[in-house]
Amino acid sequence: MALRQIRVEGDPILRKRSRDVEKIDKRLLELLEDMVETMRAANGIGLAAPQVGVLKRVIVIDVGEKPIKAINPIIVEKDGAIKDIEGCLSVPQMRGTVERPERIKVTFMNEDGDHLVMEPTGYLARVFCHEIDHLDGILYTDLATDIYDEAQEDDEE
Repeated sequence: MALRQIRVEGDPILRKRSRDVEKIDKRLLELLEDMVETMRAANGIGLAAPQVGVLKRVIVIDVGEKPIKAINPIIVEKDGAIKDIEGCLSVPQMRGTVERPERIKVTFMNEDGDHLVMEPTGYLARVFCHEIDHLDGILYTDLATDIYDEAQEDDEE
């Protein structure tokens, strides 16, 4: 396992659409492990492959249980709407208000090649949507109704 460099806003790879994963092999499994390690080292809760310079449709999420490793994730249903504050490892020190679905249904393969269906709600649904957006070259700043610098907020307190 290795820590990978997280690409930041302005890097053109973050604006490209990722390719579907055709096969699960040793390289892909290493990528997934590296992504989990990189996400945790950066104190993140989600990471998409383009954020580490790889244009594959792969995301990892860890909101406190065991990490979810999703290959070729697709949101097949959305319901409701909630506005909340988001940040991103690729847009350091910035936050913004983004409207996301309250509930989604997402299909994906896990690292064993099993096809799974999840119906996350609330926070986990938000993280899935955020990370899947990365696979399509979308940053939360494209969707945010307002964006602010965390450092400025800290200075004002």
